[in-house]
Amino acid sequence: MPNRLPAPSDERAPRKGRGITIWVTAREAFWIAVDALRGHKLRSFLTLLGVVIATTTLIVVMSIVNGMNLYIADHIANLGTNTFVLHQFQWAQGFDSFLKARRRNQPIRMEDYEYLRDNLQGYQHIGAFAQLSPNPPARYQGHLIDEITLNAMTPSFVDVGREKIELGRYINDTDYQHNARVCVIGQDLVDKLYPNVDPLGKEVQLGGLPFRVVGVTERVGSTFGQSLDNFAIIPLSTFRTIWMGRPELLVYIKSPDGAHMLELQDEVRALMRARRHVPYREEDTFGINASDTLMGAWRNLTGTIFAVTIGLVAVFMLVGGIVIMNIMLASVTERTHEIGIRKSLGARRSDILWQFVLESGMMAAMGGIGGVLLSVVIARVVNMFFTAAVPLIAVVVGVGLSAAVGLFFGIYPARKAALLEPIEALRSET
Repeated sequence: MPNRLPAPSDERAPRKGRGITIWVTAREAFWIAVDALRGHKLRSFLTLLGVVIATTTLIVVMSIVNGMNLYIADHIANLGTNTFVLHQFQWAQGFDSFLKARRRNQPIRMEDYEYLRDNLQGYQHIGAFAQLSPNPPARYQGHLIDEITLNAMTPSFVDVGREKIELGRYINDTDYQHNARVCVIGQDLVDKLYPNVDPLGKEVQLGGLPFRVVGVTERVGSTFGQSLDNFAIIPLSTFRTIWMGRPELLVYIKSPDGAHMLELQDEVRALMRARRHVPYREEDTFGINASDTLMGAWRNLTGTIFAVTIGLVAVFMLVGGIVIMNIMLASVTERTHEIGIRKSLGARRSDILWQFVLESGMMAAMGGIGGVLLSVVIARVVNMFFTAAVPLIAVVVGVGLSAAVGLFFGIYPARKAALLEPIEALRSET
């Protein structure tokens, strides 16, 4: 009679049985660990303080750094979509490099802006920007603001700048060509100078000189407690006529899309170097800045802060892990008789090992969860006064790291419990 091949189900049955056994063992160990933690609430809480503090510190720092990254990207490094800035200096450089550039670099003047406007190819929009220093006062009838930011811009900034018009209009070419004394104001000036009046068409005194309000921008908000709506915008030509004939400019250049932005920056660099006759071996006498320039420098700074935090968290986790190991060793000693009973009833070494490893891991994971809850509360309080946003990765890392610490430091006590001989363990009376 020919040999018959065993049915596939005959091979899968032992594997399935082993899988069920592992699951039952893990589930049983889990509930035994839960009962052990419930039975010693105060001891478990004191044991977890180190893990709670470490997890809270990690998540709070990650939340503040994440919140500041989002804030910097939205309010400071946000130059506009596909926009970069030509300035006298490269932003976010070291202090020594800045001192060197200060001696070498020349300000960007009106002639540079007009040269780029007429010779640069492929840009979508280009605009020039200047600012009056010190900040002048603003007055309307009996209302006064001691200091405002006075910005002078070309009409093309309507397509380049971040300011959006809410009422009225922006500065136009006619205003620019005729050196008109018109202005666009921010919401702070509306609130403080025109609390119950429509500002459009009204005159406002800027630095002691009358300007007619033609537009009001949408509210921007504040940066680190400093309002971004306390400004007025006037035509750059008017600014040159009244205050400064050759102002130092920032030139904003907008690329049609992100793919051509680097090419456009290279073209600006080539034109400016040729215009200023900079030898090819020497560095630029100007700075080309984009949002990623600021964000790159900011991430370097926050990376250093985060590295210090990781060192601090590692110390807390190490202390917490050692405390957990000591408590688990004490727990093994207290429950020696229980271990003997379980072994005499058929529990294997692996069952005992799983029980104590899971108990240690659960204890640390609960500390991690407690740290997450505490850090969320702290982050919300910080966000009321500063900025903080809890990232999901911080929660995952916090809980995962604390559980890993518990599992690692629970291996030795669990192995000690698993290696106990049943007869010797039964002789121990609690």
